[in-house]
Amino acid sequence: MTRSATLAGVFDDLAASYDHEHHEEIARALLALVDPGPLDSVADVACGAGAVALRLARARPADAPAVLAVDVSPGMIAAGRARATSSPVPNASIDWRVTDAVPLPVPDRSLDVVLCASALHFLGGRAMADWRRALRPGGRVGYTLPLATHFRPSARFSALLAADVPLPADADEADAWATAHGFTDATSYVHVLGTRRVMVTTALTPDGR
Repeated sequence: MTRSATLAGVFDDLAASYDHEHHEEIARALLALVDPGPLDSVADVACGAGAVALRLARARPADAPAVLAVDVSPGMIAAGRARATSSPVPNASIDWRVTDAVPLPVPDRSLDVVLCASALHFLGGRAMADWRRALRPGGRVGYTLPLATHFRPSARFSALLAADVPLPADADEADAWATAHGFTDATSYVHVLGTRRVMVTTALTPDGR
């Protein structure tokens, strides 16, 4: 079984019991830090049940481009679609796609913002290179990672973690890792969610790469 198929299976199993409240709070924090423009072209990478895409779509004007929401799990995409149907989100405001998150199904330099909540540690460092490809010069990336000191994954999840994405212990480590992967102006902070800690990071692609 491929890694993508394994990830899809694991998250399909979680789709019916996903912790929406937790991920809604992460989405709120991520969007508050990144602050996408109302007409920006945005991708929600490894979107899960769509917390980021749904929150963003609700706040955008009717003439904004659809938010691209990509996930390898059919179950998660189905959950996102169901949540969109039950909330005030126009059908055309989110482009749901079941596909690998890396590479993103977009042309080079076509996005203004790439967002990724709670998934980069599964995607691996190759995602960072793909995001630089997909973003326009000066485009913004925003993502979250578990804090190293507070992450206690199950054995099933541990087996799926990307070896080349070190979980940060503090904001300085998070900023340095983003910079080492070709981004500039990195800003990170630790967001507290009860007993959990999440690092929220945003950075820019260099102008005129």
